[in-house]
Amino acid sequence: MVDFDAFLTILYVMVDDFCKQSLPAEHQPGAAAALTRSEVVTLAVFGQWQGFGSERGFYRYARRHLRGAFPSLPDRTQFNRLMRQHAAAVVACFLHVVQRLEAQRCAYEALDGTAAVTRDAKRRGLGWLPGLADIGWSNRLGWYEGFHVLLSVNPIGVITGFGFGAASTKDQSLAETFFALHAYPDPGLAGVGAPAQRAYVADKGFEGEDRHRYWQETYGAEVLCAPKRNSTIPGLEPGGAGWPASARSSRPSTPAFNMCFALIASAPISWRVFRSVWPPRWRCITSCIWLNQQLDRPPLAFADRVAW
Repeated sequence: MVDFDAFLTILYVMVDDFCKQSLPAEHQPGAAAALTRSEVVTLAVFGQWQGFGSERGFYRYARRHLRGAFPSLPDRTQFNRLMRQHAAAVVACFLHVVQRLEAQRCAYEALDGTAAVTRDAKRRGLGWLPGLADIGWSNRLGWYEGFHVLLSVNPIGVITGFGFGAASTKDQSLAETFFALHAYPDPGLAGVGAPAQRAYVADKGFEGEDRHRYWQETYGAEVLCAPKRNSTIPGLEPGGAGWPASARSSRPSTPAFNMCFALIASAPISWRVFRSVWPPRWRCITSCIWLNQQLDRPPLAFADRVAW
């Protein structure tokens, strides 16, 4: 069980040290703001870590439980303005944490998109973000209005980079910009972070051999996708020699799935990030096995138990 007070204290000390050592000093004319830059960044990071459903929900929690640590907490609208004012500091702190954790010293990073809803897609009118947010499709939510967020995540769940576009933007278009910003950095879009040290693992939304070859040659980004169901890669076709005898069928049964899960859980490459980004389906299992072959890993041994 995490002690929120201890966590908040450690987080504030880490953020305050970073802001004082790595960011330029604040020079703001007029009266001093209700919260310092370090306090704003700490609350912003804490609100995302806790996973509140909205800014309003986080502010209600902060007003009720964090008044002792932040006695000068301003009105919600002013607090939201402060967070947007220090958005660059939040991103810089995020990149600092990624470096401190050495999060990119790993065999691969998972690349995938998710939906960020701004309002009900059935409402009329342009909304409050015309030209930026629009309507797109999400397998998790269906039709929604908002943004399409692209994330790169390391095997233990640390986000190493992010970017977003309108909801109707395709995965390939977001990935193209993501890789281009790695090759040609823009200070205003620092959230993409540093490029992966090895390969990116992605789902079918990023597939396309010609596109992968172009990304590799132009931006130096290696993208590995799950093979298609009719793949001719030896050992990965359903019922192929690479599968155990009990899993050689057109679609594995529940025991076969459990066996594959145990096999993947025993691998040097963690399966947990795949479980968090994608549902545990047949394509994901073949993707993991294929990824180990691409990275020249030794054959995976069966585990005595499933680590869930």
